Amino acid sequence: MGAGLYSMEGKEFDKTLDLTKAKPYGDTMNDGKVQLSFTLPVPMGDEAIEAAKQLIIKMGFDNPLVVFYKELTPGYTFFNCYGSTKYTVDFTTIHVPKVESDVMNMHDCDVYIKENIGRKLVIVGASTGTDAHTVGIDAIMNMKGFAGHYGIERYEMIDAYNLGSQVLNEDLIAKGLELHADALLVSQTVTQKDVHIKNMVKMVELMEAENLRDKMIIVCGGPRISHELAKEIGFDAGFGMNSFANDVVSYIAQEFVKRNNK
Repeated sequence: MGAGLYSMEGKEFDKTLDLTKAKPYGDTMNDGKVQLSFTLPVPMGDEAIEAAKQLIIKMGFDNPLVVFYKELTPGYTFFNCYGSTKYTVDFTTIHVPKVESDVMNMHDCDVYIKENIGRKLVIVGASTGTDAHTVGIDAIMNMKGFAGHYGIERYEMIDAYNLGSQVLNEDLIAKGLELHADALLVSQTVTQKDVHIKNMVKMVELMEAENLRDKMIIVCGGPRISHELAKEIGFDAGFGMNSFANDVVSYIAQEFVKRNNK
């Protein structure tokens, strides 16, 4: 038996981990198993199951398997399925732009601001445009925070202002000027038809038109936000899934010090 292989009932399974040929992992290493979920606009039944399997094959997967299906409403069927892929990626060549800062906890952020800035930072945040969701901005700013991470309002060395949802870009910028904000936070939860991108582009354009772009640090966050996207649009940083208040504050505080020590 070859190295990295083991046998079960006469079948050999590859256990070799090769990061230059990384492959999905399901039950065993390198089995290529992928879980898929989707809805087809077809009535529930055997024909619907077969349609799902054929679609999986056309997507490039082998061994299609429907493990769950349910009628959502007459004429629409939801599926949970599995398939196997032969494709791999070279993980060793992947580079993703990331926010460049040393992440600190709340206490260390406060100490850093005291020692390196000497006054409270003013941060104003909102869910802008037509976005009516506050879950994102609240998770970052509200005192109670999220998932064990306290929000910015609890930080001793930050004056935090949460403007809520459906705030016009113009109003967020105006409030930032009024409060002499050091940073503006933009939360974007609604992303259909890339409305979040259009809204953030508009904000950057407004700030540039008023010669305000370099006056405040501007940061965005949301489920479909990445640092790379944020930089492309013109923001200073972007925070996606699994980001917390201390990630944001660590960046803003260190970026503020960097800019003012030039």
